[in-house]
Amino acid sequence: MNKSPVYLDYNATAPLRPEVVQVMAEVLSRPSNPSSIHKFGREAKKIVEDTRAGLADFVSCFPQEIVFTGSGTEANNLVLRSFAGLEVWVSAIEHASVLKTVPHACRLPVTPQGELDVAALADLLKGGAGPALVSVMLANNETGVIQPVREVVELCRPLGIKVHCDAVQGLGKIPVDAGLFGVDFMTLAAHKMGGPVGAAALVVRQGSVTLPQITGGGQELNRRAGTENVAALAGWAKALELSKAEIPVEFAPPPSHHWQPRLRGWLNALEARLQESGAEIVGQGAPRLPNTTTLRMPGMKAETQLMHFDLAKIAVSAGSACSSGRIEPSAVMRAMGLDEAASGEVVRVSGGWATQEGDLHAFAESWLALRQRVGLKQTA
Repeated sequence: MNKSPVYLDYNATAPLRPEVVQVMAEVLSRPSNPSSIHKFGREAKKIVEDTRAGLADFVSCFPQEIVFTGSGTEANNLVLRSFAGLEVWVSAIEHASVLKTVPHACRLPVTPQGELDVAALADLLKGGAGPALVSVMLANNETGVIQPVREVVELCRPLGIKVHCDAVQGLGKIPVDAGLFGVDFMTLAAHKMGGPVGAAALVVRQGSVTLPQITGGGQELNRRAGTENVAALAGWAKALELSKAEIPVEFAPPPSHHWQPRLRGWLNALEARLQESGAEIVGQGAPRLPNTTTLRMPGMKAETQLMHFDLAKIAVSAGSACSSGRIEPSAVMRAMGLDEAASGEVVRVSGGWATQEGDLHAFAESWLALRQRVGLKQTA
């Protein structure tokens, strides 16, 4: 059993980068309200606007198109509630902040590999009047499967249908480019890429509008009231700066010495090793994030697996981290065609900027030890 804790739950939240902590501590040491007109307020306002400009550069949009929010969930709510009373379609594997905000929306099917079924969407659009909005995430938080966002836009744009993309899981892991994607709205957040919780944004492209869901002050050009989280935004700016040096904005693979391809190689080796002992890799045939592996251990409930790994000081998860600690069969797995029992036997391994190869070796040894116990029990 490994002695040092191993953290492999980056898709829930990534550890804060040390440089981010330092920047945030400096900002937190002084009063910071960007709406104040004195020196402290002006300094805070500069931090907010510098972060806005840096984020805009990172995702290829204009600074004025960025609305800062407190979370990706809030950003998703902001765009979806702006279409209240209108028809909305969403993929069946969206985050709960999408599915629960528009519970009566048409749910678009996905393939057994977890990709949006573009052909099915095309057929639905041939049926007559389409929706006002289609919401499709960039990469699924449970499987890491990357979605065909640009193909969705190509189908929807000629019909005047707006497209929203929740890109939270992709930021800092793969190139995220609002211009190349062609989406009308895009959700972003800091804490999946080594930035802080509490800093997020909705990109609202020119020609699109949202209805404020939080009212009061005139912050964010009257699109979202409330004093901005200056320290968190300063931390996000630093995380963006560090990430930009690791992954290009253009659609090209990152250099081999960056953590993304190195980690994907380690995860591929992990998958091959565990498949020899009966692991089933979810979404293996689809394009996936470089940091994510989702695997099923037949005959062993995810809850039992998580308890086993936790006792071994290994942090992984089952499904989304936004489920109040409940372990339930994954709706994403059900949408991909797994039955209820199989959907409840899946765990997710997700690494990131600080993951080491030894972390994955520790997980593999722990997984194999548990699998051996399952095998012995089944043959007893």
